[in-house]
This record gives sequence, structure tokens and C-alpha cells, in this order.
Amino acid sequence: MDFQDSQQLNVGLIGYGLAGSVFHAPLIATTAGLRLAAVVTGHPERQAQARREHPDTTVLADPQELWAAAPQLDLVVVASPNRSHLPLATAALTAGLPVVVDKPLTATAAEGEQLVRQAQERGLLLSVFQNRRWDGDFRTVQELVRSGRLGTVHRFESRFERWRPELKGGWRESGDPAEVGGLLYDLGAHLVDQALTLFGPAVRVYAELDARRAGAQSDDDSFVALSHADGTRSHLWMSATAGELGPRFRVLGSTGAYVCHGLDGQEDALRTGRTPADPDWGITAREHWGSLHSGDAEQPVATLPGAYQEYYAGIAAALRGRGPAPVDPREAVAALRVLEAAQQSARTGQAVAL
Repeated sequence: MDFQDSQQLNVGLIGYGLAGSVFHAPLIATTAGLRLAAVVTGHPERQAQARREHPDTTVLADPQELWAAAPQLDLVVVASPNRSHLPLATAALTAGLPVVVDKPLTATAAEGEQLVRQAQERGLLLSVFQNRRWDGDFRTVQELVRSGRLGTVHRFESRFERWRPELKGGWRESGDPAEVGGLLYDLGAHLVDQALTLFGPAVRVYAELDARRAGAQSDDDSFVALSHADGTRSHLWMSATAGELGPRFRVLGSTGAYVCHGLDGQEDALRTGRTPADPDWGITAREHWGSLHSGDAEQPVATLPGAYQEYYAGIAAALRGRGPAPVDPREAVAALRVLEAAQQSARTGQAVAL
């Protein structure tokens, strides 16, 4: 195997399921300065898919083959099932390789802290793929909050709701805690990260985690309420059982409110084979813009372009010493503390102080 390319940073991607094939591989392959050098998957159909979609990429069957080629690599991306994040990221760091881990970083905050310490001790980059920070609607909310157009924000409502009344099967719906499945650690990992990014640390967590669908073993209809240190309250919904979808964001401030519906279109675009190299990437049509409200007054607000490509552009810059990682792993550890507190709250029915 020869991954050498003096002009580009060689990336090894572990996992070619939804995360690896739809999100990571296309974004890596279209980021200037990065080269998708290797994909690791033991699944024969996914191996064939990787060869078809990325013919210049070496396809490997086992991570051990990747560690053997460590001197030829500049970065490893872990996009495998949640239960494997800790051992694979640990192995990558042990092999002397910088690592990007898909969310959630690990199953627990203690495990996340362990990885952060290992990366710091070895002087290696460690980052977490929180791509939803670059959703167009979230970027718009960030700008509205930053600019003060809403005044002082007192309530932040955020939803990832879907209508999937039938179980699909697979590890994400498993009741085995080792699989780290359920919507809290899937969609909730994004919602909590966005809330903490906007309003800072949470000091109190309340949660309701329910399994509604017939045969469901993990949470599929959940709610998390955060009280932030700055006084803002975040109400976060994640559901696979919503026959009618609520607003994606409703942000209430002292001088107005912002409301928008629907999901950022970048995931759907990636699923259909489009990439950030395509024209009009991340653009939201005017009819899907959100609006600013103040009493009876309503004003449309142009949605900022979605920009998933900025994550790996930031990783490339950080690897070359031109800035910090785009997502600090310590922020992912803080989010894991919130997720663990949410689990405790749901078990006891009581709010949990952090």
C-alpha cells in the first residue's frame, strides 16, 4: 500500500455505513488539501460501494491494516458504530495518528476525558464531527443571537422530529447499553451540542426518555430541558414518532422571536450524491426561510448557507498548524455530561444539577 502524496494529507476512514459513506467520505474527498487514502470496512457490499464511489481509494477489511500503514497517514476518522469509538480512537492515538471521531465521542464523559488526556499527552489532534454546527438554520440562529436582534434570549426551542412509526432494526435501536443507541445519543447529541454552543454551560438538566414504538428497546421519543448558567433555558425534542413536525427552531428573546421549519438540506443533498463542490451548495430557497416576529410584525430572515465543508477545511488547517480544531473535544465531553445527566433525570424523574 502506498498512500504517499506530498501535496495532500492522507486520511484513513474507518466505517462505511451511513456516517462514513454519506457524510465523511464525500466531505473529505472534496476538501482541498485532504485525500481519502483508505476506507476500512469488513462488509463486502460496502467494500464494493467504496471502490465504486472512490476508485482511487484503498479499501481495507480491518483496522489493523490501517495501523500497519500509520506512517503513510496524516489523519484517521472513526465513523463506525458508537460502541467502537473509544477503542478505535485509542488505537489511532496509540499509533501516533490524529483522530476525528463521529459524535458521540464516547459512551461516557469519563471515557471522553480519557481520550482527551491521551491526545494531549501525545500532542495529537482530537476532534469530534459535530457537523450540525454548520447547518444553515443553526448558523442563522447564531447570527441572530450574536447580533442582538432578538434582545436577551430567554428560551431556546430546538427539534429533530421524524415520522418513522416502524422499527428498522440495527444497533441504533438496540437496548444494549454497550451499543450507545437511542435518540438521546443520536439526534440528542446534536441538539445538546448546539444549545451549549449558543448559550454556554448547563447547570441543571431534566429529561423524559420514552420508547413509544412497538418493540422499541431504546428511547425514540424524548425531551431534554437545560438551564444554562447565563439564565437561558433550552427545550430540546427528539422523536421518531412525530406525525406532525414542530418548528425546527423557536427562539424567544426580549425584543422578538425567530421561528423556522424544516431541516437543513445538506444531509439530503449528500444522500443523493451531491457534494460541496456542486453549485449552490447549502443554499435554502426563500420559501423555506425562517421569520423574525415581534407581536403582529413578521419579517423573513434569509437563511445563511449551510457549510458542512468548513469542518474538514478546519481540520486540514489545524493539521498544518494554522489554527485550532474546529470542534474542541472538551466541548464534546461537556455535552456527554449533559447526556448522562439526562439519563439519570429520566430514571429518577428529578432534575439533575451539574
